[in-house]
Amino acid sequence: MSIIIGINAYHGDSSACIVKDGILISAVEEERFRRVKHWAGFPSKSIEYCLNYANVDISEVDIISINSNPKSNLLSKILFSLTKKPDIKLIIDRLKNAKKRNSIVNEINQLFQDDKFSGKIERIDHHRAHLSSAFHVSPFNKSVVVSVDGFGDFSSGSWGLGEDNKISIDNKVLFPHSLGSFYQALTQFIGFPYYGDEYKVMGLAPYGEPKYMDEMRKIVLLKNDGSYRLNLKYFVYHKEKINYEWDGGSPHVGQLFSSELEDLLGPARKKGDELTQRHKDIAHSVQAMFEEAFFHLLNSLHDKYKVKSICIAGGCGMNSVANGKIRRNTPFNNVYIQAASGDAGGAIGAAYTSYFNHNPHKKRVYVMKDAYLGPEYDDCYIKNLLVKEENRIRSSNCLVERINDKQQLVYKTANRITQGKVIGWFQGKLEWGPRALGNRSILCDPRRDDMKDILNSKIKRRESFRPFAPSILRERVSDWFEEDDDVPFMMKVFQIHEHKRLELPAVCHVDGSGRLQTVYKDTNKLYYDLISAFDKLTGVPILLNTSFNENEPVVCKPEEALECFLRTEMDVLVLGDWFIER
Repeated sequence: MSIIIGINAYHGDSSACIVKDGILISAVEEERFRRVKHWAGFPSKSIEYCLNYANVDISEVDIISINSNPKSNLLSKILFSLTKKPDIKLIIDRLKNAKKRNSIVNEINQLFQDDKFSGKIERIDHHRAHLSSAFHVSPFNKSVVVSVDGFGDFSSGSWGLGEDNKISIDNKVLFPHSLGSFYQALTQFIGFPYYGDEYKVMGLAPYGEPKYMDEMRKIVLLKNDGSYRLNLKYFVYHKEKINYEWDGGSPHVGQLFSSELEDLLGPARKKGDELTQRHKDIAHSVQAMFEEAFFHLLNSLHDKYKVKSICIAGGCGMNSVANGKIRRNTPFNNVYIQAASGDAGGAIGAAYTSYFNHNPHKKRVYVMKDAYLGPEYDDCYIKNLLVKEENRIRSSNCLVERINDKQQLVYKTANRITQGKVIGWFQGKLEWGPRALGNRSILCDPRRDDMKDILNSKIKRRESFRPFAPSILRERVSDWFEEDDDVPFMMKVFQIHEHKRLELPAVCHVDGSGRLQTVYKDTNKLYYDLISAFDKLTGVPILLNTSFNENEPVVCKPEEALECFLRTEMDVLVLGDWFIER
């Protein structure tokens, strides 16, 4: 038997997974346990969970595989240091990061003092792990594989061909050129400074016009081979030490852009500044420039490989707007992006790279069809919690009912949704990746034009320009969207049919789009049945689905779900079989 733990450590979205004989058993991000968004550090709680769920002791683990290798691109690192002469503080900072990643054995020994890990520690190149995280769990036997992100192991992009269980890497883009860093720097410029804020630019972009494309093309330069470069005068991260904080908390990244960017685009938006039409136009232009570079790369890869399937990974794989346009803007017919395409997903890629390196003749036996890979809690656990919190629940004027009949449960929930109620829906296993996919979700009626405002006022309290997502029965996608495709992980944005948009005001973005999740009976029957019940009541096979949280990581445990329900104005909490209503 082969047992491998994969980890993403000392970086944003710290995570762990366990792979047994080529099958992914479980995977979870550390933030879910630590309750700090994008938590960075060593994923000790995630490792403990994975081992416990798999009923494995650390002494039984053959390999711990990490998605970073300080030896990757070593010659390029040396040449860059010698020729570019960056700030010595930048070099020292990189050496400190490498030293942290070399301390895995110490971390494991401290974590498991009563048991001994005697296996191997393997370090996998960051982008090879990304590519593996997509291809090795995809349904394709052969596909183009692409990883694009900020930086990892001195590279920002890597691509090649996946076939059977092997991945060939044929080209890469090295530091300091990066589409991910371009997008992150411009996200900061528009006034969204926090790690992971890029999705705000995607949400804002449709409110603008591409008025800054000439300027964008001065920043991002496309090459004949499909790759890209940056005009580095607009950035500082390659020559100065940037304030990166990765250890034991929420990641923080200092300012990446230079004063020359303000000379080109005007003053950067500061904290408290009004969000003007100029900022919206810049956001639109940033997204358009990213897509121009992205599709330039993808089309060149199709010309080279003549393969109709593609797997996308890396932080830029989270750009659901661009992902939804791949089939329209390239010859690729089949597109796979796994549920955690960013750095968290590198834990899976590291594990599978090690597995196939040691088992080169093994066939792939696992496909990630769903993302339900995290902790779950049984009825006894939930019942004990409700007994313990009975006084608080009653003092909040809540009625508690246990509904054993699943069809009655989904019908009653669907009925409340039609009444405009906001529902907390906590079921089964926690989702892997950043999206709530029907197990840790807040659900609402997509037909109400006031639902976004209701949801924001009661719970989410987020920017008005950010859209909410539709979950739809898979077989009904073509009735409502211009594209007909599998989108199980909410990683693609499609246009809603124009004649249907007025029926879905709560999930239809200003440009007529929706970041959909396709729901399947064989992977999440209860959620499928709930949407079906809503469909029978309304004729609409869609629910508004947003993550079950309030300015925090998605809830993991029933305690967190109940706390979120009690401190907000949520109307109903469906906690397993328990129906709690104000």
